[in-house]
Amino acid sequence: MSQLSGEVKRYAANERWNHWFTAILFVLLAASGLAFFHPAFWSLTAVLGGGESSRYLHPILGVLMFVSFIIFAFQKMGDNLMKSHDWKWMGQIGDVLANRDDRLPEVGKYNAGQKLAYWAMLASMLALMGSGLIIWQQFFSHMFTIETIRTAALVHALSGVVLILMIIVHVYAAIWVKGTIGAMTKGTVSRAWAKHHHPLWYRSLDK
Repeated sequence: MSQLSGEVKRYAANERWNHWFTAILFVLLAASGLAFFHPAFWSLTAVLGGGESSRYLHPILGVLMFVSFIIFAFQKMGDNLMKSHDWKWMGQIGDVLANRDDRLPEVGKYNAGQKLAYWAMLASMLALMGSGLIIWQQFFSHMFTIETIRTAALVHALSGVVLILMIIVHVYAAIWVKGTIGAMTKGTVSRAWAKHHHPLWYRSLDK
């Protein structure tokens, strides 16, 4: 791969389908979840057909999103383990924000910011799933005390806010780094992009 022309695969088709399926579910769940969180957002229940259908569909879609996300998360866990160069990258966050890429340590398939976002989203998803099961009225809430349900509702709300914030950062970063969105739509990136943004990963493709 001495030449920088052409494309290299970054995501397989099943990974891309999973990603966009999860993204669609997230939008539906975030909208309906915000509607339950505060009356000012109640009109957002329209995305799931109104209040009653939202109450019924929200937890079901939540389980689907959890399963799809966990599949993707396990596929990418090895690539998201923090390494020494990642901590150095974090220590130079000023250079990152100023786009001084020439000063930054080389990174693998994901940089430290992407890895920390991954772990924050994974923790949020686990908390959402656990707390969501506890407050799921049709099936599980009758098994718990009112104090446990109230605590779970608080955990669910806070975890939802954290996940929404992480997704906003995720989308912003994808827009900020030109070529990132294309990687998740067509599955490939240019060799020049790979070598510039993720040189350790690029070189590993030769092995």
